[in-house]
Amino acid sequence: MADDFAMPIPRRNLVFVLAWTLFWVLMVLVAVQDFQRNEHSPDLWKPILWEGSSALVATVLILAQLRFSRRDDGLLGSPGRWFARQALWLPVWWIVFTPLAFGIRHAVYALMGATYYHDPWPRLFVYESMKISIFAGLFTAVRFGIKSYLALVEAELRAQRAIALQQQAQLQRLAQQMQPHFLFNALNTVSSLMHVDVDKADATLQQLAEMLRATLALGEAHEAPLKAELAIAQSYAGVMAERFAGRVEIGWRIDDALLAQPLPVMSLQPLLENVFKHTVEKRRGLTRIEVSAQREQDALVLRVDDDGRLGAPAAAGGGIGLSNLRARLAALYGTRASLDLAARDGGGVRAELRVPC
Repeated sequence: MADDFAMPIPRRNLVFVLAWTLFWVLMVLVAVQDFQRNEHSPDLWKPILWEGSSALVATVLILAQLRFSRRDDGLLGSPGRWFARQALWLPVWWIVFTPLAFGIRHAVYALMGATYYHDPWPRLFVYESMKISIFAGLFTAVRFGIKSYLALVEAELRAQRAIALQQQAQLQRLAQQMQPHFLFNALNTVSSLMHVDVDKADATLQQLAEMLRATLALGEAHEAPLKAELAIAQSYAGVMAERFAGRVEIGWRIDDALLAQPLPVMSLQPLLENVFKHTVEKRRGLTRIEVSAQREQDALVLRVDDDGRLGAPAAAGGGIGLSNLRARLAALYGTRASLDLAARDGGGVRAELRVPC
């Protein structure tokens, strides 16, 4: 992810400062080594002064260039124009660097009671201007590479944030869509029972209350542990078992080691609802349903099997509940998750949900 490449601005600046300091420390060490080899003198302050004065003036000039060329960052997409704007700083380097750096050296030498000798000023200006032009050019090229890279990373982060916000909005909309749909079906079940058996309707309302309590406990989360999904699904199964008393048996085969694994919110209940809608409601005989959860390699596999004979409509179906679930799977996991319905050998349908584990 792009976030792995992002670096807070203070930390990023610290990295640059350390790199810049290390560069000049190396320059000083090389100058000291050359001085010892060529001059055989104990006056090590001289090479330290030479490189130190250059480092001081170059740092001041670079800070000024960084400060006053920030507005040019918008030209990074047009490298020719960006480099042309940076080239305007070369005359500043030519005019300022040599007088300041060599002026510092003359002043320190005078304080030490010595005289600093160098080439005549015209020749010195030409030579130092050539050197500083190469130095400034390399610095500008490195700076362009770093700024371009950071701009690309920031653009990618903005794009990913936009995608994340879009997915967040989509998931919120889908969750809001599921709540009234789920509640409507449950209340419709209670309404049907009221005309047949008031005690059973009251027991079903209690099951519904448990379902709503479990659902509300999830808040606005987009994922929930398998344990929470089982609580909702089992309460729903209790409501439906009251409605279709004597016509349905449900078995649960759950690997307890997976109870903490996350699933999309309200992902198991739509699979059960699909069986009741397409099979149980259309059969007079007993329908056996088995709910299982197990791990297969790097996936959590959730299956809902039934032994009905009306497999084709269920396998080809999938109303608002399953289409909603598919959309949420795509938003949360992309192609790493799947939801398939298929007819079983000998009759019935298997709904299989796979999510990364």
